[in-house]
Amino acid sequence: MRTYLDCYPCFLRQALSAARRAGADEDQQRLILQRTCAELQTLPERATPPQMAERIHRLVRAEVDHSDPYLAAKQEATRAALERYPVLREHVRTADEPLDAAIRISIAGNIIDFGIFETYDLDATVDRVLTQPFAIDDRPRLRAALADAREVLFLADNAGETVFDRVLIEALDRPVCYVVKGSPVINDATREDAQAAGIDAIAEVMDNGSDAVGTLVERCSTAFRARLAAADLVIAKGQANYESLSSGPPPCGAPIFFLLQAKCSVIAAELGVATGSIIARQR
Repeated sequence: MRTYLDCYPCFLRQALSAARRAGADEDQQRLILQRTCAELQTLPERATPPQMAERIHRLVRAEVDHSDPYLAAKQEATRAALERYPVLREHVRTADEPLDAAIRISIAGNIIDFGIFETYDLDATVDRVLTQPFAIDDRPRLRAALADAREVLFLADNAGETVFDRVLIEALDRPVCYVVKGSPVINDATREDAQAAGIDAIAEVMDNGSDAVGTLVERCSTAFRARLAAADLVIAKGQANYESLSSGPPPCGAPIFFLLQAKCSVIAAELGVATGSIIARQR
């Protein structure tokens, strides 16, 4: 997905939020915003939003000398999600269609996104997503692909959301390789966040070697690129994975299924849906 002009103010908001979370003083915040504006001036026309976000968050971490500005927020999001884990599992256990309920729960967890929101309501989101119609619904294709898949390559999004993904992984009845970031960026999940959510007890966890949001394949490790090339089914969670993998040459021969909420007007317009819609879309 290309970067739209409406993404520009969001980049500035994100830079300021990250700077403040990192403990930047007012002069540092001003400098980070000025440098973000300079980066926007050199952004290629067809660049994806994750390519710009990568620049912003590297800038913040370097300027403030803070390796993980969102660490406390990630830990709190995981704690809050784990509190709800027994209830989420019960939703699946008692559902007429357990896999459908697990997909919905995973998508509900996509609300945990500090790149877009400063606050969110987990319980209200779960209640909504469990009954909300899909605006784009490729779940039948996903079920068919699962029937033939030997393994699922699951591209993670955010910490805390990892717990919601755990519920889906437990319902997939296939070996899963859960892919996290190589090092911190925003509240994206790292290996430590996946372990805190208990993912390592039910799936293989690997990192992609990158500190970019989404999946910028060219920035990823050789090991991850080989795993992606060999995949026979990919589940990609969240907006940034959609932004980075939905256009351009296919990154692999396997079907890719995007599971997300359309949380901003730009993504909603790109997808042709209303803001707040839930999406299960095959590339």
